[in-house]
Amino acid sequence: MAASIAPASAGAQPNTPANASEALKQYNDLSEQASKLNEELLQAEEKQGKNQEELDKANADVAAANQVGDQAKADEETFRGKVDLLTEASFEGARFNQLSALLVSDSQQEFLNRMSALGVLAADNNEALDKLSGAVDTAADALKKATEAQARAKTANDEAIKITEDIKKRAADLDTQKKDVKAALNKLTGAEKSNLADSGDMSDIAVPSGAAGAAVAFALAQRGDMYSYGATGPDVWDCSGLVMMSYRAAGVNLPRTSQGQGSAGRPVTRGEVTAGDIIAYNGFGHVALAISNTEVVHASTDGVPVKIVPLESPGSISAMRRIAG
Repeated sequence: MAASIAPASAGAQPNTPANASEALKQYNDLSEQASKLNEELLQAEEKQGKNQEELDKANADVAAANQVGDQAKADEETFRGKVDLLTEASFEGARFNQLSALLVSDSQQEFLNRMSALGVLAADNNEALDKLSGAVDTAADALKKATEAQARAKTANDEAIKITEDIKKRAADLDTQKKDVKAALNKLTGAEKSNLADSGDMSDIAVPSGAAGAAVAFALAQRGDMYSYGATGPDVWDCSGLVMMSYRAAGVNLPRTSQGQGSAGRPVTRGEVTAGDIIAYNGFGHVALAISNTEVVHASTDGVPVKIVPLESPGSISAMRRIAG
């Protein structure tokens, strides 16, 4: 069981003292917005990647359909030639009805032979026509479906690119705002600056066995590392990057985004939360990893190191998910 630390007051801004200056409050507000924007950007890029995979598959389907179409054209020539031969044979008298077969036959056996030949000709002709029709229909249907899939994927991919570009622009705008906030932070007192940079509890903490414990151990080992938007280690992290890589170290693959991670596994109640559970906050804009029923370890915001905080401190809880155990 993980060790406990006395919790701070719930509802406060992440890692913000009760007497935070206005500049520090503004900094935390903008950092939270930036974290959400970072997650939205990751989601858009993830969507773009999936759409590109769909587009690649559609292109492969089109290529395969074209191959089928080419083969169908070759089959069409073969089967049409066969049909033509059978038609020509019928004009030459090879195809006749049962009555004519009986009239021209010298014996019962010859009649049976002629009837058998008639059956073979009919069967061959039907088989050739069926194969020709089937090959052409199959090729046309495959090409139609692949073309439609490609069009859908292309449209979705274009939309994802547009979303990504829009989010990148907003991220750039927010970076400009953050520069102004950082300038204001230079006017903070030494105590306020020290509070931001404090890595918190760095003591050894017991973890449970299994994948959940391995994930928690990995996350705890990153305490003191700094936050960076879009980072997945090894020495800088964003919130979902830390959670994803912690579980990857335990042999469990998780989505890249806080939205995806906040929907992974199965839900648990507040009273059931234990080490290894994922806690999503602020409308799934942030995630942390529980180390006990009262604390989480997380990559918080720009300028703040990975640290342990009370479970309610990162913000309003949106989901609590059990990944392992």
